Amino acid sequence: MPLIGKSTYGKPPKFLFNGHLETIIPSIFRKIQGIQYSREKINTPDGDFLNLDWSKTGSKKLLIISHGLEGSSDRHYAMGLAKLFNQHGFDALAWNNRSCGGEMNKGPILYHHGASYDLKTVIDHVEKSLTYESYYLAGISMGGAQTLKYLGENGLDLNSKIKRAAVYSTPCNLPDSAATLREKRNAFYKNRFLGKLKAKIQVKGEQFPGLVDLDLLKSVKDFDTFDTHFTAKVHGFRDAQDFYRSVSADNWMEHIQIPTLIINALNDPLIMDRCFPVKLAETHPHIFLEMPNRGGHTGFLVPGQEFTWAEYRFLEFLNLPVG
Repeated sequence: MPLIGKSTYGKPPKFLFNGHLETIIPSIFRKIQGIQYSREKINTPDGDFLNLDWSKTGSKKLLIISHGLEGSSDRHYAMGLAKLFNQHGFDALAWNNRSCGGEMNKGPILYHHGASYDLKTVIDHVEKSLTYESYYLAGISMGGAQTLKYLGENGLDLNSKIKRAAVYSTPCNLPDSAATLREKRNAFYKNRFLGKLKAKIQVKGEQFPGLVDLDLLKSVKDFDTFDTHFTAKVHGFRDAQDFYRSVSADNWMEHIQIPTLIINALNDPLIMDRCFPVKLAETHPHIFLEMPNRGGHTGFLVPGQEFTWAEYRFLEFLNLPVG
């Protein structure tokens, strides 16, 4: 069965000697040169918009990249994939979730781990407006969860042009991933994400007076409170726990019908336990689970290489013949 017993990822650079450094250093310092996106704005069915960033080579194969929480198309992991796949004969499309990519969206909702409906809008748009022979989906962190949810939701009805998918550093079980942000050792990540999201909710509350309690927002110091009073309220869930359970990708993963690679490092500080779907991979014909000992969260640096091991692994897996 597709449980990959031994990962091909070797050792990260010597100065990255734990999962936190493997996570933080690439996030802050890694830069990708040579990608010049062409931006396209498309409408959503509910009257909002999404910004799509293209890097084209004239290929009939398209890689669709979904970014992580408070990320965008210009994050190193998205640009790295775009550049590597361009070099190997793919067009690349990195789409930005609502409020990401440098422009606040128009509507009252933002985005979240379960926003697979916006990924669907992107794919439907591409299918209507451009002619590609095949699509390949790539998701990083939150974008991986959106990708897995989309694949499972569509199951046997998935567009036949979507051939393969790959995700990494992905919170397959959102309740377990959210629990990591309650730990003191993860205060850096909690404060970084929470600060950015609070700033966006402040703007959204000013756009739509009465939508949220902006006085309460000032005192929020943890994700359970934030997600109960803001994320859940804005998106129609009862509270944080209802939100986490309702949108968690593993509610749908058993229905995935195309070859799908999941890479989650065992030392990733932002995922745990049920984010490693070992039992499912042992019996599922389409899910390939690879669990390197090292890599951190969206890390996987390789000494002396421009691209990460995860990016090379995506290319290897997604470029395999279909059938």
